[in-house]
Amino acid sequence: MALSQQQLMVLIGGLVVVVVLLVLFSGSSSGNKATKRAQSLSGRTPAKKGKANAQDPTKDRRRHVAESLKKIEDKQKEESKKKKVSLSQRIDQAGYEFSERSFYMGSAICGLVLVCLGLITAQDSLVILAMGIVGGLGIPRWFLIRARKKRQKKFVEEFSNSIDVIVRGVKSGLPVNECLKIIARDAQSPVKEEFHLLVEGVRIGLSLEQSLERMYQRMPLNEVKFFSIVLTIQQQTGGNLADALGNLSNVLRARKMMLGKIAALSMEAKASAVILAAMPFFVSGMVYMSAPDYLAPLYTTTNGQFMLLGAGLWMLMGVFVMKNMISIKV
Repeated sequence: MALSQQQLMVLIGGLVVVVVLLVLFSGSSSGNKATKRAQSLSGRTPAKKGKANAQDPTKDRRRHVAESLKKIEDKQKEESKKKKVSLSQRIDQAGYEFSERSFYMGSAICGLVLVCLGLITAQDSLVILAMGIVGGLGIPRWFLIRARKKRQKKFVEEFSNSIDVIVRGVKSGLPVNECLKIIARDAQSPVKEEFHLLVEGVRIGLSLEQSLERMYQRMPLNEVKFFSIVLTIQQQTGGNLADALGNLSNVLRARKMMLGKIAALSMEAKASAVILAAMPFFVSGMVYMSAPDYLAPLYTTTNGQFMLLGAGLWMLMGVFVMKNMISIKV
């Protein structure tokens, strides 16, 4: 059926009206959705800003702590590369008060005593020279190194208790300087002397960081380094010093316990090394007692003396390798 022109115009007009209504309806709905979305976003924005503002101090403190740690590590690396430990510092670390001149005089006297002993016993010139070198350079320095290690061991054993004194003092309301004075007055040696020098350095005008650096130079231990880092960072960034030092005390005690376990586990290897090192001397002594003429060529002939020298060098190398194998550093 054919539509008339008037009906066709009415149909087209109706379609145009429907399209316009659909466009208006979709626009209003999208506008409402956009408005709702903008309102919801604007409603959530203050909460996000508030949360970010609440997290900013924590982030800033962590960043400041990381920067402080990096500065301390870089400074310590530079100092370790710049200078080596001098003889006067070794004497201070061993806890002695004599000067370098006195040490050299004592070394010369020790060397002369051994040389005189060699002359009295009518030893060979090379043996006398070796005795003089050992007496002048070996024995005094060995004695100094032994005293230094012994003092550092005593310091480590008492250091955790000293940190506990600071923790209890800070929790009870005392300032850090007063806690340090208590340790310098009541602690056992050598912790007492080291903290006394620390307090004296602060009293004459040095900063706590500078006094701690001097303490680390006198007592170059990782425990002192950790203690210095904790106090320095707490001074720069703030925070709960009692909790930080309490955690450090627990770490140092666990470290000492682990060192004890390592020493117990490596005792068998140390005993084996001692037995292997003493075996040549024991066997040669037994052979010399039973047949003195059998080993006489080793001492009277040139080839025998060179053989003894080579055997001694190989033995020293073996002892050195075994010592490095059983020495565990933590």
